[in-house]
Amino acid sequence: MFPAPVLEALRMTPGRTAIEHGGREITCGELLTTVARMAAGLRAAGLGPGDGVALLTGTNPDAYAAHLAAHALGCRVAAFRPRWSAAQIADALGHRVDALIVEPGASPGPLDVPILDTATLRSHPAEPLTSSARPDDIARVTFTSGSTDRPKGCAQTYRAFSTAYQRDDWPPQLAALMTAFQRCLVYESLASPVMMTYLGRCLVAGGTAIMTDENLTPALLERHRVTATMMPAPRLQVLLATQHYHPADLTALRAVVLNGTPADPGLLAAAIDRLGPIIWQGYGKAESGLIAMLTPTDIATCPDALTTVGRPLPTVTLSIRDHSGQIWVRTPHMMSMYWNNPSQTAEAVQDGWLHTRDTGYLGPDGLLRLTSGETIPITAETCYPTTIERLLTTHPSVSQAYVTTTPDSTIHAFVVPTPGHQIDDQALQSLITSSLSASHTPQTITVLTTVPTTPAGKPDTRALATLLPLLTP
Repeated sequence: MFPAPVLEALRMTPGRTAIEHGGREITCGELLTTVARMAAGLRAAGLGPGDGVALLTGTNPDAYAAHLAAHALGCRVAAFRPRWSAAQIADALGHRVDALIVEPGASPGPLDVPILDTATLRSHPAEPLTSSARPDDIARVTFTSGSTDRPKGCAQTYRAFSTAYQRDDWPPQLAALMTAFQRCLVYESLASPVMMTYLGRCLVAGGTAIMTDENLTPALLERHRVTATMMPAPRLQVLLATQHYHPADLTALRAVVLNGTPADPGLLAAAIDRLGPIIWQGYGKAESGLIAMLTPTDIATCPDALTTVGRPLPTVTLSIRDHSGQIWVRTPHMMSMYWNNPSQTAEAVQDGWLHTRDTGYLGPDGLLRLTSGETIPITAETCYPTTIERLLTTHPSVSQAYVTTTPDSTIHAFVVPTPGHQIDDQALQSLITSSLSASHTPQTITVLTTVPTTPAGKPDTRALATLLPLLTP
């Protein structure tokens, strides 16, 4: 059970650099000792198997050691996003939390829960480090991004969580990807399941994690000789724009893993043109884990690969149901429930299947194509926002596109232009009308230089929707 695979990798090579942070190199042996000290501190605080531990910490080695220590004791671990409001923190603490771990000197406010800091935890003498995790206990509660509603806690058992770190059982796509993780950049909070999971996989694969709270820039990648990192599509767009005006040497970079909302074909094509055939795109949910992956090989060999989210992993069972193409999955990583939310659990998980709330279909090439996670009813016609967005990005002037609606179901588009191009509203509206229908055609097209994002780094559709009253009569 997790964290045993990570701890064993640290034990095997104690002199290897596990983490670089703030000019320091932390060896595997040093990290292991810190985990043992923190586990002793948590045990002294009365915590053990099944107890709830929340973390409100930054992106640093002590934060990761605290995660590993809590899991070694078999605790149920939930990481809070650093930009959460006090109300969101208080709401999440209502999910049966027995202790909150914070940074030294942090003042999270008056909370009805014991507060522990990482410096105090690591001051305890190290004790023998053994795993007390029980396979069917909840290992992790991952909160959804909250881009469409209140964040929900996806509860994953130790059995499901641990499969992500079993190197011998990695599917071929993942095993090939992990060969690029000699130097992995982790720059977001460990509340991001993508950052947390790939950090552990990097250590299991024998790599070094570079942890920083600096903004992601080409200069940062160059300075640390990064070989692999992860990011949502909006950050990739910013990275490419920065690289265009302030170029850096990115020849060490061997893999960029996209997560969150699938990237538009135009953005993928631009990234491949600028960075080379190193783009990987993962499609998954907080509820399911990774479902499909688009690899450089798929992109090179399948003509329409950029319009897909890739090939379902061999460990995933996919079921596409009813006339609208509702996607249901069974994965070894999927959640057991929404924590403390039986009604929404009953809607999402049925007979061992998870409803992704996305729609799509498998093409003859075996690649998964999404139509949308939502629909817009226009008179008698059903319109899919994703279809409109992907068509807009086929135009050379459009790098990213996002579609939202008003309560009366009129369609509005937001686009980010390709560097050096001007947006012609009429040309884009004609493209939609001629390729789809008049019902699909956006009433307005607004040019954005940057896309507002949620704390999870996904496009913030609510923030876009707030602009609509300013745009319409």
